[in-house]
Amino acid sequence: MRNQYKRVAVVYDRVNKWGGAERLLLSIRKVFPDSVLFTSLYDPGRALWASEFSDVRTSFLNRFSFLRSRHECVFFMMPLVFESFDFSDFDLVVSVTSEAAKGVITGVDTKHVCICLTPTRYLWSGYFDYFDSKIKRFFFDPIVKYMRWWDRAASYRADLIIGISSEVVQRIKKYYGRNAELLYPPIEKFKAQSVKFKIDGLEIRDFKEYYLCVGRLVKYKKHEILIEAFNEMGKKLLIVGDGREEKKLKKMAKQNILFVKNISDEQLTFLYMQCCGLICPQEEDFGLVMAEAQSFGMPVISFGRGGAADIVVHGKTGVLFEKQTKESIINAIEYFEKQKFDRNEIIKNTKRFEFDNFKKRLLELIENA
Repeated sequence: MRNQYKRVAVVYDRVNKWGGAERLLLSIRKVFPDSVLFTSLYDPGRALWASEFSDVRTSFLNRFSFLRSRHECVFFMMPLVFESFDFSDFDLVVSVTSEAAKGVITGVDTKHVCICLTPTRYLWSGYFDYFDSKIKRFFFDPIVKYMRWWDRAASYRADLIIGISSEVVQRIKKYYGRNAELLYPPIEKFKAQSVKFKIDGLEIRDFKEYYLCVGRLVKYKKHEILIEAFNEMGKKLLIVGDGREEKKLKKMAKQNILFVKNISDEQLTFLYMQCCGLICPQEEDFGLVMAEAQSFGMPVISFGRGGAADIVVHGKTGVLFEKQTKESIINAIEYFEKQKFDRNEIIKNTKRFEFDNFKKRLLELIENA
């Protein structure tokens, strides 16, 4: 389907990191090459990917540079921030959000399509993870009540709302009361090139006995139970990523667990091709890393809720486990090692996540919104 929109704005909560959501944004830019990126806070040093957009526009908050890495301090201001943007010069707005970007205000001549990564986690599904004490809940209760009211109302400002997995579609219905369309984020399959690099003195070919875990080192990714399981089993594990939990996790890990960060896409590609399996103990909204790994024929072991249920076919392209516990991970790995996985079948399973399918489906949804 032809792209008929000439003036397109892409709106994202904040531009200060790199991950699956940011890959999705770059895919949207490929659909709309001349789109303008709007965001609350922009840290160019931590978000080099954003230079792909020729025009990045920020809110008034961005004047305070210390907030670019401390956005949690001003979460209560996000409604005001996104309501302050002017989209009168655009005929299409695509908001990509797990927080407040869906709350932009557009005129009657501007179509607004929201790609919801998940309903705002700290207000809904992850409330007790973020406000993990009675004192916090007591102190923030008035703010949370207002934010929940605003968040639900803001979800109705979009002409169409899209969920990135079956789980997210269900959450949108549960928390916002809206029916959402389903659109899987696309994977970018990098070509394998001759890449040489070492991790703790080991060449890429030395990682055939290693399990692989890829993602930011943050609390909800559940690295602790993964490390506990591998500490007990003594099996080899390579964790790729960085984040606030890095020091804590490294102290927990025994010598059979290695950490690496700041590797290239080409280097990660070779790890996908060499390691024996990807393991994901967390519940992901979609789980782009899982889809990427499977596009190279790598089987996946994952907690069976969230986007993993859309990506991994239990027993055929990987293993899904039911509880986020050390014991469940150990049992899943034992089961995994008894199976034989067909790499060609695993790759075939990811064809539905290719960019061309994403582009066609996105343009159809926008046209019919």
